[in-house]
Amino acid sequence: MEETTQKMTVAEKISQITRNHLLKNNGLALGQCLTAVGWVGGTIPHLSEKEGLVELSMADVSGGGIAVGAALAGRRPIYIVRYQGFQWYNAASIVNYAAKSKDMWGIPCPIFVRSIAMDGAIGPVASGSHHSIFIRMPGIVVCAPMTPNEYQQVWNYFMEHDDPMYISEHKKSFPIDYDMKDIIKPKADVTIFAISSTRINAIEAVKTLEGNGIVCNLIHLLWLKPFVINKKIIASLNQSRFGGLILDGDFENGALKCLAFDIIQKLTGSGNKFKPIKTLGLEERSAGFAPHLDNLPPTTGKIVKTVEYIINSNGKKN
Repeated sequence: MEETTQKMTVAEKISQITRNHLLKNNGLALGQCLTAVGWVGGTIPHLSEKEGLVELSMADVSGGGIAVGAALAGRRPIYIVRYQGFQWYNAASIVNYAAKSKDMWGIPCPIFVRSIAMDGAIGPVASGSHHSIFIRMPGIVVCAPMTPNEYQQVWNYFMEHDDPMYISEHKKSFPIDYDMKDIIKPKADVTIFAISSTRINAIEAVKTLEGNGIVCNLIHLLWLKPFVINKKIIASLNQSRFGGLILDGDFENGALKCLAFDIIQKLTGSGNKFKPIKTLGLEERSAGFAPHLDNLPPTTGKIVKTVEYIINSNGKKN
């Protein structure tokens, strides 16, 4: 079983963490439209500015600088960016100051960046995942939690360290109240590595493929930077007959290819046989505002077809 029931959804876990941080740790939560209808998908506790919930202006380029100042003042701010695509506007202060401050001046600048992605329906800028722009910069930790336990793990890391962290959230995770366990099977045909919202479709794809007589491992990737390639990753891929497939809701020319290369390099460097890893993410095109112009992460059907292509192109299964 890859799912075990929990009592709290991801949205409820985020709200609980935020409330405790503001009321018990002298923390801050900063962002736009935090107290608007929906309270950012139910992830924001109903608190006042006096209690640490700060509404920022609608100027998308200034919020990161305010968060940096709060971090330098010792408040360990939670900086909430309600559309992940807006990171193109407000990333400069985070990657060019917060991520460099400890290396250059010995002064930590711990910011917890909640960057919220969603799939489609918002046009060419706001929607989608964009964690690749942060992964390429040194000095920042990047992760993509999808379950309550993973989110708690990520928060614990933040409170135990002094690094800025980029949390690539996804709105599809907010109602999730179960764990996502890795699926490891003997004599698998393909190992699938899945990031963020693609993990949901990957679980369904594995079930469909199994019904078609194709056996797949599924490894859920939480920590994207630093990316630790553990024995499970190496062993699963090494034992897969036709290689691997890595999925993401970001564009393929970014973190996907970097992570695939790192895994292949580690695998071949350990004296194991070379195993190819195919990448599958957003198509290389801009999205539009109309539904038929959306650019969406890999569907369950597309994952299934890609796995079948990997097997057929590497020698049909006997």
